[in-house]
Amino acid sequence: MAKKKISYKNAVEEIESIIDKIENGEPDVDELSELVKRAAGLIKDCKEKLKSTEENLSETLEELE
Repeated sequence: MAKKKISYKNAVEEIESIIDKIENGEPDVDELSELVKRAAGLIKDCKEKLKSTEENLSETLEELE
């Protein structure tokens, strides 16, 4: 099954929500592990989106020169 794409904005909001849960909710060890894994995946997705956007912008600007 293909991985569902999430928007950058939604990923950042979910990361912030996970941080809030960890800081304020005192999750048990199993839940903490899952939250950290999810956050790591979201951060990876965000980094990939930023890199792709940077490359696209650079290409576009080079075409304008």
